Amino acid sequence: MGKALIIGAGGVANVVVHKCCQNPDVFEEICIASRTLAKCDAIKASVANVAGGRTKVETAQLDADNTDMIIDLIKSYKPDIVINVALPYQDLTIMDACLATGVDYLDTANYEPPEIPKFEYKWQWAYREKFEKAGITGLLGSGFDPGVTSIFCAYAQKHYFDEIHYIDILDANAGDHGYHFATNFNPEINIREITAPGSYWENGAWVETEPLEIKKVYNFPELGEKDIYLLHHEEIESLAINIKGVKKIRFWMTFSEKYLTHLRVLENVGMTSIEPIDFEGQKIAPIHFLKAVLPDPASLGPRTKGKTNIGCIIQGIKDGKPRTYYVYNICDHEKCYEEVGSQAISYTTGVPAMIGAMLMLKGIWKKPGVFNVEEFDPDPFMEALNKHGLPWQESFSPTLLDEEL
Repeated sequence: MGKALIIGAGGVANVVVHKCCQNPDVFEEICIASRTLAKCDAIKASVANVAGGRTKVETAQLDADNTDMIIDLIKSYKPDIVINVALPYQDLTIMDACLATGVDYLDTANYEPPEIPKFEYKWQWAYREKFEKAGITGLLGSGFDPGVTSIFCAYAQKHYFDEIHYIDILDANAGDHGYHFATNFNPEINIREITAPGSYWENGAWVETEPLEIKKVYNFPELGEKDIYLLHHEEIESLAINIKGVKKIRFWMTFSEKYLTHLRVLENVGMTSIEPIDFEGQKIAPIHFLKAVLPDPASLGPRTKGKTNIGCIIQGIKDGKPRTYYVYNICDHEKCYEEVGSQAISYTTGVPAMIGAMLMLKGIWKKPGVFNVEEFDPDPFMEALNKHGLPWQESFSPTLLDEEL
């Protein structure tokens, strides 16, 4: 049915490639492109026997910071869609290349300028009119959070509520990789996200908090009680617009005390700073050095045990009566590794990227412009989650974070 150019060769890209190859009727051909060709070739070799090898797989070397190089690759390969699972810093160069070549675009995380630790959609939303005039679709945030959590909210809005008032997004990882300190996705992005000020949406405005200032304890299904901390997260920005009438949206993520202790020490000695320093005649940001010495998240798969639980607690009104709804997915690190060779953090991001691309290639999610996932019909996406490895569960009597709400 289509050809996909997949930019990136990390843990998430590995999952995307495996899932595309599991669906050869949709993804007839794919090309894996990254700065390090050997990583692309390794992923290609790992999927040689998936679904009988029916999907044709190619590889290419690519600097995703270079728009002209991306344009040249798109022109030579002629994909129907570009799946961006590279760094968020590279979103705009890839979007520019898609505009120049008239090819649909998908990503899993919003753009962040390297010099500013600020996750916002404004840079990508600025492309709406350009994509519309070009007649191509740009799908933003087709990962898990953002992505599936946004779809969960759209599904609740469509089927279970007349009005949604409160949304709490809960991301819990109870996995253990055995290292004293390591991040489950790109260390630089992960640490910037955690050490930045927190924020939540309330009554039409942002409320900012100190990093990790607000902590609660939540008893997660199958995981038990975990410490959760309020963070800023990009899907809050789009949900505040697309979930009509919502009064409050918060995002929470679990961290162990051991993880936070290591992070505080690194932060106290300046290792998490993005400001370049002089080192042996060169300018280097300390966080770049830290990223280089930490374990590669793509290497954590065979070591990681345990499960993730990511979902949304949603409160509002249905037929004039208060209603509470909890929808979530539980994912097993070891089962993910057994299936695709990656741990659950990569799996929960890569599967939704494939699903979003599949819906675009089938024409189910297809219209000119730039959109967040919750702006499309959530039903086919929710159905595909159950089919492709991320089954969801729901409850209408969950424990709330704030009983007074």
